[in-house]
Amino acid sequence: MCERYVVPAQEEAEQELAPAQRWWKFERSFNVPAGRYVPAVRAHDGSTEGVMMRWGLVPPEAEGIPPAREQMTFPVEQLPHALVSRDPWLNSQRCILPACGFYAWRLTPQRYRQPYFIALPERPVFGFAAFWTRSVTEDDDVIESCAILTVPANAVVGQIVGEGGRMPAILAREDYAVWLRGTPVQAHGVLRAYPDSAMDAYPVSPRVNSLRYNDAALIQSVA
Repeated sequence: MCERYVVPAQEEAEQELAPAQRWWKFERSFNVPAGRYVPAVRAHDGSTEGVMMRWGLVPPEAEGIPPAREQMTFPVEQLPHALVSRDPWLNSQRCILPACGFYAWRLTPQRYRQPYFIALPERPVFGFAAFWTRSVTEDDDVIESCAILTVPANAVVGQIVGEGGRMPAILAREDYAVWLRGTPVQAHGVLRAYPDSAMDAYPVSPRVNSLRYNDAALIQSVA
């Protein structure tokens, strides 16, 4: 699962993902929740563009009104079948969300949810696989929203979230083009759990549980 994540600075995201058109504008954020607008790269007219999208799906039939329960993640197994994802999947409405890491929570024997920060030591900025959809309000305003795809957790994340847990689908750098421009079959082939040997996870302060806090101290280890 991925309830919160860290967005890099704009120049770092552009260096990693190199969108041809850059319509986005954002700053580094250490505590991004669902419902916020986040940077995303998608294919457009034979090229790529960086745009801002709402993290948390607003289906077309919702007429721009966010659902009561945010759907910020989506299991890859349901992509071709679920009503909310089937058309975007077949229409190649795929995108990449730049990130520096994400948070996961471990339930301790004392029933306390200890937050952990998970990052890739050799990739300070990387990309989550996601898909997007478009919803139009009664006033003809367009809401473009996205959900991060999840896969079964690897050993590192699984030790935190428990048996049967999920983790975001993190793309290898060489798979960016396939994810954005490949066929659905080709794109599905790059969705897998990131190697646990290339990940780092450590406990961090429970300050991350509150959206009042958004600073670099959130990702410092408290071990």
